[in-house]
Amino acid sequence: MTTMTEAEASVREFRMPDVGEGLTEAEILKWYVQPGDTVTDGQVVCEVETAKAAVELPIPYDGVVHELRFPEGTTVAVGTSIIAVAVAGAAATAEAPAEPKPKAEPVEEPVEEAKPAARTPVLVGYGVSTSATKRRPRKGAEIPTQEASTAVQAELNGHAPAVQSRPLAKPPVRKLAKDLGVDLATVTPSGPDGIITREDVHAAVAPAPEPAPQVQVAPPVATPTYDTTRETRIPVKGVRRATAAAMVGSAFTAPHVTEFVTVDVTRTMKLVEELKQDKEMQGLRVNPLLLIAKALLVAVKRNPDVNASWDEAAQEIVLKHYVNLGIAAATPRGLIVPNIKDAHAKTLPQLAQSLGELVSTARDGKTSPAAMQGGTVTITNVGVFGIDTGTPILNPGESAILAIGTIRLQPWVHKGKVKPRQVTTLALSFDHRLVDGELGSKVLADVAAILEQPKRLITWA
Repeated sequence: MTTMTEAEASVREFRMPDVGEGLTEAEILKWYVQPGDTVTDGQVVCEVETAKAAVELPIPYDGVVHELRFPEGTTVAVGTSIIAVAVAGAAATAEAPAEPKPKAEPVEEPVEEAKPAARTPVLVGYGVSTSATKRRPRKGAEIPTQEASTAVQAELNGHAPAVQSRPLAKPPVRKLAKDLGVDLATVTPSGPDGIITREDVHAAVAPAPEPAPQVQVAPPVATPTYDTTRETRIPVKGVRRATAAAMVGSAFTAPHVTEFVTVDVTRTMKLVEELKQDKEMQGLRVNPLLLIAKALLVAVKRNPDVNASWDEAAQEIVLKHYVNLGIAAATPRGLIVPNIKDAHAKTLPQLAQSLGELVSTARDGKTSPAAMQGGTVTITNVGVFGIDTGTPILNPGESAILAIGTIRLQPWVHKGKVKPRQVTTLALSFDHRLVDGELGSKVLADVAAILEQPKRLITWA
């Protein structure tokens, strides 16, 4: 009996966390450790893919990997244990109560019998134990045998036994529990001699996970109902599934309007080449997207009402006094839209640096969920695929999205003569609940004017 208790105490369970806002599941992409490996606090043990991004998960304690609960490729519900770690020193802690007993030590048999039977241990941080806290009897604190028998009989009759003693906790911990509204009698202690720690109290107030749903794992062998030589079927999950749901919701919630303008960007392309030679821009990513992003930020500054969102519950338009500029990025896992926080306050070199970091992080699949939240307006560059333009769908919760078409030499009337000029087509989609035709047209016209005469980046900024 003692050996089992020590073994259980030495193993800590790490559960699938909610790495985003309200996510319910994640797929285990890759394990970086195997059973028997030593891990330290903060070490990344696996990579998972949520509906928003691929995220690396660090382990929160030191120890040795005891078991990997799921193989790679398994989709696991949030709150489900994914790895068990044997924590160094936990077994010694479990042995601490087994000190030499005083001569006047009472008989402990009734206490063991009064413990509720067949209780599943509750792990720290993932639920609250319903059993009473057990503590080692103090000197002379004898529990009558008749009372213990009554507790056992009550348990057999389906009634919870009464708490036999006051839970052990230091005064600061008791105060913390009182402030948080936690009954110490319901807290599972993890300290020596059954003492309740601050971590135990915090764990008790953490929301307990709902009963873990059964993880849906495809059977190892399945007979396809289609001709595999003529069709390939790809499960829609993770980022692709979230993107599909978001786009459907946006398309059928916000009334989209799209406007187009064709622009001579010859001067902008010349400025790009000049900036590449500028000392302040050395080592930074300088391309047409950078100047188009800056032009859009200037246009938003001149027309601030376009930077808004629709609050359906309150039936209010929320004007934003900041711009979190989203950049749509195609990745192997699907389309994601990370955003540059407070892009409106950045200088051109700072904006170039942020763009470079955003693109490289997205390509590596390391974009965090936080980087994809809180966007206000977005740019999607379909021109890199040789496309003239498109009718972009709004990123949910945003008011406008600007699509950039490919830039190519075209015959263009310049100063009364037809000449080859660098030309592109821009498309601006906006939420007609927030932005009317006049406002949307002003924003798009401002972007076009800046790109035709990029010196306006200075005069209008």
